[in-house]
Amino acid sequence: MNLTLYSFMKFLHVLLAVVAVGFNASYGIWLARAAKEPEHAAHVLQGIRILDDRFANPAYALLLLLGLGMVLESGIPFSTFWIAASLVLYVVLVVLAVVGYSPALRRQIALAEAGLVGSDEYRQVAKRGGITGGILGALVVIIIFFMVTKPTL
Repeated sequence: MNLTLYSFMKFLHVLLAVVAVGFNASYGIWLARAAKEPEHAAHVLQGIRILDDRFANPAYALLLLLGLGMVLESGIPFSTFWIAASLVLYVVLVVLAVVGYSPALRRQIALAEAGLVGSDEYRQVAKRGGITGGILGALVVIIIFFMVTKPTL
């Protein structure tokens, strides 16, 4: 077995991507269930926040660090299209998550805890969170596409 530093970092990188993207992909399922059973919305939203804060977001941070480490270890220039594009999309992803998704989730939880799941404000915040979450998901899929296919221009 020829385990190099690069191959070990790549293994960890893929494992963390599975964790981060897997948890994120489950949010839509949980939110759909909570919409059908609004009395459980606060619990479901708090669960999503825990998954996001304790698993998905730390995994995304480690993905960046491991990705940077692999680039340095491999000697591939950061200016390579798929690397540069992925880094730009990652920054957009983080900004959109911090500015859009996280505040919407916090507000949605507060409204659910206050028993306002049926309110117009809750529906608006949930819609905003859903749209932002969809955009974040699309950005993640594009980054994965770049990482797997390594397209050139």
